[in-house]
Amino acid sequence: MSSLLDFYRGEKPDIEGRLIQDIWAWPDDELEFVHNYIQWLFPLPEPSQFNPDAPLLTTADMAAFKADPVLQSNLQKSFARILRFLGLQRDATGKIQEGDNFQDRQTDVWSGPNHNWLRITRILRSLTLLGQEDQARALYNFLSTVYTIKQFPISKTTFQFWTDALKPELLP
Repeated sequence: MSSLLDFYRGEKPDIEGRLIQDIWAWPDDELEFVHNYIQWLFPLPEPSQFNPDAPLLTTADMAAFKADPVLQSNLQKSFARILRFLGLQRDATGKIQEGDNFQDRQTDVWSGPNHNWLRITRILRSLTLLGQEDQARALYNFLSTVYTIKQFPISKTTFQFWTDALKPELLP
């Protein structure tokens, strides 16, 4: 059995002893300053340079996520939590927009290039790999808007990473 799937189903903790429900309940400050959870919430098939102990997403894991309603539901919960952390929310149509805490999150997330922008690349790619392409596209559409209007100092290189994260030819 996959440790990632066990974690995502809420059945077993990650290697730090944290259940997925625990991470969802963390305050924003904890999500900001702890750096070894994002690889569990949004796994990728490549090793993380920041968390070499994180599980690698396998083809079998991807198939399980796409087929299992519990995994899909929990992925939606992870996405909703990380959106709130970023100061964002989904509206009734699924469009991503600024959340009620957007102003509070600007300094940590949006004021300049930082580790959260790397996390966004991971989130976009992971959602795409795990069958949540619509959610990844909704986040990308928000990012595209703020990039186009130059609301934040997002570089062309950063935006290209976000764009590439959605490309099917880059998927395993």
